[in-house]
Amino acid sequence: MKKTILQNGRLLPALESMLAEEFDVHGLWAEPEPQAFLARHGARFSGLVTSAPVGASAELMAALPNLEVISSFGVGFDKLDLEAAKERGVRVAYTPDVLNDCVADLAFGLLIDVARGISAADRFVRRGEWAKGRYPVTSRVSGKRLGIVGLGRIGQTIAKRAAGFDMEVAYTNRGPAQVPYRYEPSLAALAEWADFLVVAVAGGNGTKGLISRDILQALGPKGFLVNVSRGTVVDERALVEALVAGSIAGAGVDVFENEPHVPAELLGLDNVVVLPHVASGTEETRRAMGDLVLANLRAYFATRELVTPLI
Repeated sequence: MKKTILQNGRLLPALESMLAEEFDVHGLWAEPEPQAFLARHGARFSGLVTSAPVGASAELMAALPNLEVISSFGVGFDKLDLEAAKERGVRVAYTPDVLNDCVADLAFGLLIDVARGISAADRFVRRGEWAKGRYPVTSRVSGKRLGIVGLGRIGQTIAKRAAGFDMEVAYTNRGPAQVPYRYEPSLAALAEWADFLVVAVAGGNGTKGLISRDILQALGPKGFLVNVSRGTVVDERALVEALVAGSIAGAGVDVFENEPHVPAELLGLDNVVVLPHVASGTEETRRAMGDLVLANLRAYFATRELVTPLI
């Protein structure tokens, strides 16, 4: 018999089709009264499939008394209540590594775009302003100082990209890593040193507001911020004020505190590039992530082991 899986939120159509072939899947998102449905049928489900933006709360897990495993599409786990999962003995899997390259590529794309004004210059041409005068000069990327906040898998992949631009790299982390880059224990000191500060830490309560008003002040009027982690990691109001006032040079932002809502003040600024949370959004990476979601469920129900365990 097929294992019964609850799906919390929509996933890629191809992944949903593959899941439906191997498991008895029910979409909680399709229920008009989810709580009433769970009260009646929650005991049916031994597995839960979700995604990083949707996650799984303690309340949801409590409504699934026979839950054994959660397989999440993504690397973010701030929406997954891991403590609740540990208390209930629920295994949790996620999809690391397969998205490192695409997220690092996009981080560098944002960095180059905001420094050289690529998107802003495109708008300049489309508005017909080139005929009226030259576009302002911008900031060089090659040879500059790159500070990375969080030197995990993605942070290290970003650092590798920097070598091609002859950049000096330093980082801050929970502790020094076995890497050829300079470790800076003080985030404020790293921000003050850096020309570009790229944020690649995990989300959650431990990093909420990490990039504060003081850190932005340390980055200064010639410094650029790039955020490909989670919107909660940056004090969004402080960032808006810094960009409007010109107290930092610019920002490239793929993630926001209240997605899909972007602060209206940012939309008219040319010193910020705003993207709709697409860092891992390539066909190749999303397909690999979907394959891992499926592989983790297969492995757990066959062997009680996970391919890429979070807990």
